[in-house]
Amino acid sequence: MQPPSSPAHQWRVPPALPVVKLVGAVLLVALGLLLSDDRVQLALTVAAAAGLLGWALRDLLAPVRLAADPAGVTVIRGYAGRRHLPWPAVEAITVDRRARLGLSTETLEIDAGDSLHLFGRYDLGAPPDEVARTLRAVRAAH
Repeated sequence: MQPPSSPAHQWRVPPALPVVKLVGAVLLVALGLLLSDDRVQLALTVAAAAGLLGWALRDLLAPVRLAADPAGVTVIRGYAGRRHLPWPAVEAITVDRRARLGLSTETLEIDAGDSLHLFGRYDLGAPPDEVARTLRAVRAAH
């Protein structure tokens, strides 16, 4: 069964996030060129910038990380692929909360039995507990 063309709900990376990552990559290279005479340090700086660039590119290629519709949820798979999970395949929708070093993080977990899909606030552009409530409501309605 194919997912509907227009999902009822979508959660995406905030638009400013890839821009910040791209600017960070450019600044890393610029600082490496300006402040380092050592080729090894420059190579490490360029490698870190390339990683940041790849991360930003993923945000641009697949900004929608999660979508829900009456048929189920569509999650990101791999670098920029998609996987549709029908509601009967979704075993649990939970929010994991952890506190470390004075910081608290929340992660949305969608358990589909053979796979576990994790989403943070910056993947969703919304608090994970709000997204979990919406997913549960959509699931219960269908």
